[in-house]
Amino acid sequence: MNVIILHGCPYDEEKAMSLEERTYDKHWIPWVKKKLEKGGIEVEAPHMPNPWRADYEIWKEGFSKLEINEDTVLVGHSCGAAFLVRWLGDIDKKVKKLILVAPWKIPYGEGERLELKKKFYNYQINPEIKKNVAKITIFTSDDEEEDGKKSAKIFHDALGGKLVELKGNGHYCLEDMGTEEFPELLEAILE
Repeated sequence: MNVIILHGCPYDEEKAMSLEERTYDKHWIPWVKKKLEKGGIEVEAPHMPNPWRADYEIWKEGFSKLEINEDTVLVGHSCGAAFLVRWLGDIDKKVKKLILVAPWKIPYGEGERLELKKKFYNYQINPEIKKNVAKITIFTSDDEEEDGKKSAKIFHDALGGKLVELKGNGHYCLEDMGTEEFPELLEAILE
């Protein structure tokens, strides 16, 4: 088994790109990665280009170079979840699991930002994905934003799978969760 964890998209461009100052690849990602690697599982958490201006075609080009097969677990946070669903719908590839954490599907912002978000989020979810994914889990939270709750429902209605609503995790960011630990996700990956 190998695991690929795809980060979400920060709202604004992050000027300082050092590991200590980036936000989009933090939260629970390093903790989960470390736990899995201690168990001998190969984990990749690629940094996607310009996540504050996410471009599906550019992300697709880089992501398609990763080693993904029937033993792969794909985990996506927020816009990373939306990307994974779209990507799986565009290709014919089987994977072991698809885990969506606070998935997002509703464009937001104004002007150019809104247009960019529309290009990223406005796509039909391919129902064939269900045939290529052995297990689907979607994490949401009781205190997630309304559009986040709607997004989780959109993905769940289209893909089915297990919908897990935890209490007090917001959008599954460090400031919402109050911890880097995410044992429920670790368990979902390993079960």
